[in-house]
Amino acid sequence: MTTTGSPRQDGTAHPLLDLVDGPSDLARLTSSELVDLAAEIRAYLVDSVARTGGHLGPNLGVVELTIALHRTFRSPRDAIIFDTGHQAYVHKLLTGRRDFSRLRESGGLSGYPSRAESVHDVVENSHASTALSWADGIARANRVLGRQDQHVVAVIGDGAMTGGMAWEALDNIADSDDRHLVIVVNDNGRSYAPTIGGLAHHLDALRTNPGYERVLSGVKRRLLSQGAPGKAAFEALHGLKRGLKDVLVPSAFFEDLGIKYTGPVDGHDITALEFALTRAREYAEPVIVHVITQKGRGYTPAEEDLADRFHAVGRIHPETGLPVVPSRFGWTTVFAEEVLAAARADERLVGVTAAMQAPVGLQPMAEALPGRVIDVGIAEQHALTASAGMAFAGLHPVVALYATFLNRAFDQVLMDVALHRAGVTIALDRAGLTGADGASHNGMWDIAMLARVPGLRLAAPRDEQSMREQLREAFAVQDGPTVVRYPKGSLPEPLPACRVLTGEADGPGAAPFERVDLLLEPEGGAAEGQPQVLLVGVGAMACVALEAARELEGEGLRVTVADPRWVLPVSQTLLHLAAEHDVVVVVEDGLADGGAGSALRDALDGLEPVPGRGCRRVLRRVGVPGRFLETSSRGRLMAELGMDVPGVAEAVRESVRRWTAC
Repeated sequence: MTTTGSPRQDGTAHPLLDLVDGPSDLARLTSSELVDLAAEIRAYLVDSVARTGGHLGPNLGVVELTIALHRTFRSPRDAIIFDTGHQAYVHKLLTGRRDFSRLRESGGLSGYPSRAESVHDVVENSHASTALSWADGIARANRVLGRQDQHVVAVIGDGAMTGGMAWEALDNIADSDDRHLVIVVNDNGRSYAPTIGGLAHHLDALRTNPGYERVLSGVKRRLLSQGAPGKAAFEALHGLKRGLKDVLVPSAFFEDLGIKYTGPVDGHDITALEFALTRAREYAEPVIVHVITQKGRGYTPAEEDLADRFHAVGRIHPETGLPVVPSRFGWTTVFAEEVLAAARADERLVGVTAAMQAPVGLQPMAEALPGRVIDVGIAEQHALTASAGMAFAGLHPVVALYATFLNRAFDQVLMDVALHRAGVTIALDRAGLTGADGASHNGMWDIAMLARVPGLRLAAPRDEQSMREQLREAFAVQDGPTVVRYPKGSLPEPLPACRVLTGEADGPGAAPFERVDLLLEPEGGAAEGQPQVLLVGVGAMACVALEAARELEGEGLRVTVADPRWVLPVSQTLLHLAAEHDVVVVVEDGLADGGAGSALRDALDGLEPVPGRGCRRVLRRVGVPGRFLETSSRGRLMAELGMDVPGVAEAVRESVRRWTAC
């Protein structure tokens, strides 16, 4: 085939990729052209993601697999579901979405599948271990509605297979053998980091046994040379594999569940992949296709990396893989230092992570104190309940998660940790608006969700010093859960308190939880006819509140700025401070409805009104609305939601006008 292509913004032509506007176009390419197409896709991904940032390693690893899927199945008639979805960039390219110039930006392509972008996208939730349940549900619906000619394909990584939800789905899938459902296990030995657990060890045995693949390759060549019919060839291979596995590997793991199994298949051999997928497609029952891939395939810096730096990257130099802008000292680094120092001082302290050891800052502790960090895989529910057990037995677990993933373990926080007053600290990284990773990654639900948990204390540090202090305070609590939440990115400049308020302690060690830091306190009272205004900045929003107050100060409005430090439950110190003011505005990086502002409002409602003030008090909550947000930068989202300095200043002005009109 003779092809031509127009050069892209980097001056590189991608002639074959330019011909692919949809999956059906792949059928016209020869085997050698498919190999060239895979190379073009890898070059395009490296160049594009280097400019924008995004998930690079996972996508480089599934190029041939995605090509084979779209040549074998008929998307969107056949539903292809990517677990987590961060490996769907190749899928986007093959379904006509070739403009990656604004990847993960407002108006550009999402970093995950998105129904708003294409009919080829099914699941846009980027939380792991869900694809098999989606596939089970769609396949059941197809059977009920008589769609016998439609297939469902779930692509799930070996890392996501460590999640309990995946095994719940497998148990149900195995219970029914009359559905067109293909499960592709994309086995690269890693999730975000090397995959852990019993499943990983079993897949390792399959992956690394040379005799198994050597014998199967010889038999496959013989069957093909004899022209064996498709289903017969598949049955022959299937029977041989069953016998070989009994000899060469610990057990026929998947088939013991009652689901047919084929593999391992070389995930970078398009011909072998199409052979396996075609045979699986011909079966009218669930089939697992075990595919071996290499994360970061074809990009030397990613292939040689042992720390998974290329799983997700910022802007990098494509030639070297080095960041364009070096990472600044950030919130996660502070956590990493403090948890390691605390663990060295107290042998009861252990770290717990859900397949995110490096991203959440537990890697230094794991290296310095072997055996003191437990990686449970993608199993947040298990992490929390196991931590309750560890606390009962005398340890103090520190569970480090992205804030968005705590949603998955709410029942365990409530019924296992809090109900049993377990001394467990939960460190929530990427709390609040994260922006570029889309709706499912914004860590905006935690305060409103955790406000319902009796006995739980939640802190929101504003800067490095307050974070170090509040982590130490959290680690010291042994009679209930503590949570410390902090945002993604670099730290702000230090925000020292001009005055510290402390209430009467409600018991031993309670003083830190009653402390409120004043960041700005006007001299004297309010001017005649003006209200006393209190601006409460929660955590990372303290700097925004302080800047807004200074802007208002220039307009003659006197504003006190307070950081409550420990947000849940509402301290008596903050409660009485708020009761002394006419206008209270709470700014938080989480849901406005049900969050810290709502908790303060409810607590104020329980107080007797201050004469001359309580009946006229205006309380305004500034935060995230209760809806899913479009992909955008954090800064742009904050501006759109009125959470930036101009928005907060205007919220105070409006509240003052309301008070004046009372």
